[in-house]
Amino acid sequence: MKDECLICKAPLVYLEADEEMECAVCHKKENSKTRCENSHYVCNECHMMGLDTIIALCFTSTSKNPVEILQSMMNFPFCHMHGPEHHVMVGSALLTAYKNAGGVIDLEKALVEMINRGKNVPGGACGFWGACGAGISSGMFISIISSSTPLSVEPFALSHKMTAKSLSAIGEIGGPRCCKRDSYLSILSAIDFTAEQFGVKMEKPEIVCQHSAQNGQCIGKRCPFSRAYHKQTKF
Repeated sequence: MKDECLICKAPLVYLEADEEMECAVCHKKENSKTRCENSHYVCNECHMMGLDTIIALCFTSTSKNPVEILQSMMNFPFCHMHGPEHHVMVGSALLTAYKNAGGVIDLEKALVEMINRGKNVPGGACGFWGACGAGISSGMFISIISSSTPLSVEPFALSHKMTAKSLSAIGEIGGPRCCKRDSYLSILSAIDFTAEQFGVKMEKPEIVCQHSAQNGQCIGKRCPFSRAYHKQTKF
């Protein structure tokens, strides 16, 4: 198992019901279903320490390729193999590429909103809620660029359709979870959706995953971004 517990690297344990946990970093107590085999627990806030550094990256980026922007975020120390940071990163990469591709938004305001919203989606949502946070992040992206609210008409519909499109792509592959794979699937879904609905064309690259060695649950050639998958589809 690679990159599991942030404290001791032991595999994670997912419980059937919430238990009171104390964060091993900040010592805050809260209910959670997740801890490692050695009983270490790290809260979502501590798991995402350093996340605000993505704002500087997004401001300086001129890329129209949200995958490229996402990869740069994944290289930062705050980003782990798995974790709730991806729930912010997907939408932030999309907002940045959208602006660079001609989309009209206040990027600073949009990024702050994306961080505030994405941080509210906890780790483990993919398994416990039936909705991966990376997929939800793509819906947040659409809701932000369309100024959606609970009282909106078309923006309300579009943001739900975006989330559904991403979650459908994630569901087609199945589990176990991989935050990298689900982030890529969500971004590719959003690139197509944004071009169709908003006429803004972001760049859509071919993706070959560079993170499989860090993922103890990698599904190998079943993943559309694995090297093995790319090799087998060329014949």
